[in-house]
Amino acid sequence: MPDGTAGKGTPTPRRKDQEAARRRPLVPQDRKAAQVANRDAVRAERIRMREAMNTGDERYLPLRDKGPQKKYVRDFVDARWVLGEFLIVFALVFVVLSFIRNIQLQSIILVGFWVLLAVVAVDAFILARQLKKRLTAKFGQVERGAVWYGVMRGLQLRKLRLPKPQVKRGQYPA
Repeated sequence: MPDGTAGKGTPTPRRKDQEAARRRPLVPQDRKAAQVANRDAVRAERIRMREAMNTGDERYLPLRDKGPQKKYVRDFVDARWVLGEFLIVFALVFVVLSFIRNIQLQSIILVGFWVLLAVVAVDAFILARQLKKRLTAKFGQVERGAVWYGVMRGLQLRKLRLPKPQVKRGQYPA
């Protein structure tokens, strides 16, 4: 060095001084303020996650909903009419109708409900096959759990699905 100064210009701090500067108490001095700050941070994180569930923002979605294959599955299921989403409504109607004291009517309702369950199972099987075929064509291989994710999403009422549907019915992903 031509000007005679070498290095960074200040002495290296002693280890004891650095450790003392980093030392903090295990329990903060003001516990109430620390609890309030922690509660506010948790609330802000929860609000951000809820907003991501409404808008479909990939950065803040939970791990189970992240990734390009999961987004494709969500869009495909949301674009399709799935019989499984009406299963809950029909189950509720079945429960209400089961209070009728007519044995013949109850047996007809029960058979109808079993037929509905069978049709929903077949529809879920067809959905799974379509998803597997489309995911393989688009991504090369199917991510573990992606097909089951789509089938379970298809069994939920469209308005109650989280993340919220980002496509209209019939608007299939490319």
